[in-house]
Amino acid sequence: MGENNGFKSFFIRGLIIIVIAMVFLFIGGALTLGILSVINKVSPSDLLKGFTGNEEQVTPDQKTQEDELLAEDKGEKEASSPELEGKGEGGGLLLKDLDSAISKVVEEVIPSVVNIRVTVKVMDIFGQTQEQEGIGSGVIYTEDGYIITNNHVAGDAEKLAVTLYDGSEYPAELVGADKNTDVAVIKIKADGLKAASFTSIDSAKVGDLVIAVGSPFGLQQTVTMGVISAKGRALGSEETIPMVNLIQTDAAINQGNSGGPLVNSAGKVIGINTLIFSPSGASAGIGFAIPSDTAVNIAEQIIRFGKARIPFIGVEMGENKTDVTGVYITNVMEGYPAEEAGIKSGDIIVQFEGVEVQDPLELLGQILRHNVGDSVNIKIYRDGEYLNITLGLVESPTTENVN
Repeated sequence: MGENNGFKSFFIRGLIIIVIAMVFLFIGGALTLGILSVINKVSPSDLLKGFTGNEEQVTPDQKTQEDELLAEDKGEKEASSPELEGKGEGGGLLLKDLDSAISKVVEEVIPSVVNIRVTVKVMDIFGQTQEQEGIGSGVIYTEDGYIITNNHVAGDAEKLAVTLYDGSEYPAELVGADKNTDVAVIKIKADGLKAASFTSIDSAKVGDLVIAVGSPFGLQQTVTMGVISAKGRALGSEETIPMVNLIQTDAAINQGNSGGPLVNSAGKVIGINTLIFSPSGASAGIGFAIPSDTAVNIAEQIIRFGKARIPFIGVEMGENKTDVTGVYITNVMEGYPAEEAGIKSGDIIVQFEGVEVQDPLELLGQILRHNVGDSVNIKIYRDGEYLNITLGLVESPTTENVN
């Protein structure tokens, strides 16, 4: 009886060992099949067909279709490489496209950029008058020789000389300059020049690519690239009205760039480079440009009248302590357009010609885009309701009260 029990116990243990071994063999086979299917990039069932000799027959037509699909896949991968020309997924520009586009913009703009050599008279420490030379840049505005630059470049010049892209030199005369906007216009006797193309900054966005062209440190036709860092910057001065609606850029601007163009990726001038913020005096990645809308408007006035005529509505502005966003009017000047149109102290100007304004500098920026004599629409808030008022712009009587 003991022997039978021992045999049964031995048999059962052996059976258990066999079952366990079969389980491990099954698991190992499944893992092996899975690994082989991954390596060969086929399904486990297809792999089993290969082992059993049941391969699926492939016709010549099917083989051709597979080859075409593989070729298309390879072509798509090559097209996505930035080292190749063409457009990648989504139609975006690739590196070579970007290089080509920038080069084309530069080729288009450079013939319209000039170097300006300036001679000014300065007083030395002994009270003697001495001539001193400076440099700047400018952009050709008309084919017959009108050139836009900065007031601080040409406004106080005794002599002006312009060097064109092809190296030819011309004496220039000052047509007029405006210190409030830092815009000046000079003229050379030449025809058939390549005038630059200007566009409004309204559609420009922060982050847009921009290119600055000029003569930093006298190095003519220097090109630097960056982005629009900010729009609507304002810089004050004790001697002039604030410079408003300026474009801030990180494109390198240095001494000699002043008066040169800031252009967008389409080769259109969106600003005139005017100054930099720099503790060292060299580019620190914070440069400013006069918006094209202001520069062109002031240039047109100078060409027509010999000076800039700053528009004026006749209001004094103060801090807005209300919940309504806009420009708070503290006083209306007697005899000027605002009073004649019915604007009152306490009114809040919320729009100027359809453009929302939040502070006095934004309002001034919009006014400077217009001319003396223009009729403009102003939307105001008064006593819980909005009113639309039309008035005509007049010339500012002084530079201290331009608003």
